[in-house]
Amino acid sequence: MSMRIRKRRKLKAEINVVPYIDVMLVLLIIFMVTAPLLQLGVDVKLPQADARGIQAPKDPVVVGVTREGRYLLKLEGQNVEEMDEASLEARIAAFVRQSPETAVFIDGDMDASYSMIYRAMATLQRAGATRITFRGDPAR
Repeated sequence: MSMRIRKRRKLKAEINVVPYIDVMLVLLIIFMVTAPLLQLGVDVKLPQADARGIQAPKDPVVVGVTREGRYLLKLEGQNVEEMDEASLEARIAAFVRQSPETAVFIDGDMDASYSMIYRAMATLQRAGATRITFRGDPAR
């Protein structure tokens, strides 16, 4: 008769933390990916930047937007004209028909609301302008 010797195992009173570490690392990756996407409402002053200037075309069309919401049209070699939205759209459409690659610069007043400048851009797009650029002053 063989005698079986049974060895009793001691119970371990430890917590296995490996699954918790895995879950923590997955959550860390999720937060690292989503955190940059949550920063949408940053209060900045857009008109000033240390950006390299672009080559301006020889005959630029400049549309100014005042803080009161008025539109100003300035052509190379001409005076500034104040006009309403419909007149601006008609004038820009005429320039675009003559030269489809006409570049239009928007000079928005720093105190003008974003909606006024956006509305000017939409008006220029309705007129057929495809090369629309915002201009600003260099940072001081």
